[in-house]
Order: sequence, then C-alpha cells, then structure tokens
Amino acid sequence: MKLLTLAAGFATGYVLGSRAGREAYEQIVTQVRQVRANPTVVKAQEKAADAVAAKVHEAAPKAAAPKAAAPKTAAPKTAAPKPQPPRRPATAAGPQ
Repeated sequence: MKLLTLAAGFATGYVLGSRAGREAYEQIVTQVRQVRANPTVVKAQEKAADAVAAKVHEAAPKAAAPKAAAPKTAAPKTAAPKPQPPRRPATAAGPQ
C-alpha cells in the first residue's frame, strides 16, 4: 500500500511539474486508469473499505457512550519561585 501511495504521489508530482507536454500527461492518465481497473487493486480497495467500515461500526457505540466522571485527584504541587538575583543600584550615568 505504501508503494502504491508513493507511486501515486510521484505521478501526481510529475504531472503537475512536468513540462513534457500533453503526451506525458496522457501516458500517465492511461497508466493510472489501467492500475485502477486491475482486479487485484479493485479487491484491495474493497477489502480496505470493508475494514474501515467495520472499525467505524465497532467504534460508534464507544464514541456515543457518555463518559464516566474521572476520579478527583489532589492538586499538583507547584514549585517554589526561583530566587531573583539582586538588582544593581542605578547610577547617575544611567544603565551601562
């Protein structure tokens, strides 16, 4: 599946960035149509769609169920503030 995605991305990039003209575009479109019509690819698409639909159907009741109240926990402890370095007194000439 990753190889197919990579090939589709490469083909799309080539089509969009190509200066080879209409012939190269037509060749790519023809090849894409042949791949999409391949029975193995069609079966893989159907299998993937069925798997996604099954997972969505399985997860729907969980998503619709109200959430239980979370147990209350103690407030987190905060760190003590960092000590600030002493300030230099201002001089008549201003800051240096």
